Amino acid sequence: MKSILQPLGILATVVFLLSSTLTTANSQQSESKTSTPSEAGKERLDVARAKKQAKMLDTLYKTAIVLITENYVDGKESMAAGDAFQALFKAMKDNEFHEVRLLDATGDAYDPDNDPKTDFEKEAVKAILAGKPIYERVVKEGDKEFLLSATPIPVVMEKCTMCHSSYENAKGPIGALGLKIPLE
Repeated sequence: MKSILQPLGILATVVFLLSSTLTTANSQQSESKTSTPSEAGKERLDVARAKKQAKMLDTLYKTAIVLITENYVDGKESMAAGDAFQALFKAMKDNEFHEVRLLDATGDAYDPDNDPKTDFEKEAVKAILAGKPIYERVVKEGDKEFLLSATPIPVVMEKCTMCHSSYENAKGPIGALGLKIPLE
């Protein structure tokens, strides 16, 4: 069995790279924020930037979890890659970069914390199960606005079922990756 330190080391590298990328992106966003008001029919620049960031984060998280699963999950005694990513998701929230949640779409969550809780999460799961590749909404909380985004999580390899045997016969998405990104 490979050491648990290997995937955690990769996870730490992902966190470092993600933090560097977000710092650069936030600095570029701040510099370009002095734009003219949007014209009718055009997307707001802050929303467009958040959508681009959501796409980047979705790609990063999904690619990293597949790489960790491929290279470090050897059997049921291995730490599930999703468990490792919960620590990464917490670090992103604690540093106020964004929030991310795994959302169950099966109705029988592997972890009850993954049950869709908000109206957005419930609607997103329904949309994803209906075949939508992405479900998004801009919301206001207090004086801040956020982009909420959700994308499907399919079972992409046989190794996924080592930790999630209930997904062996899954034909569609088993969940969604839900992001909450502050608009700046």
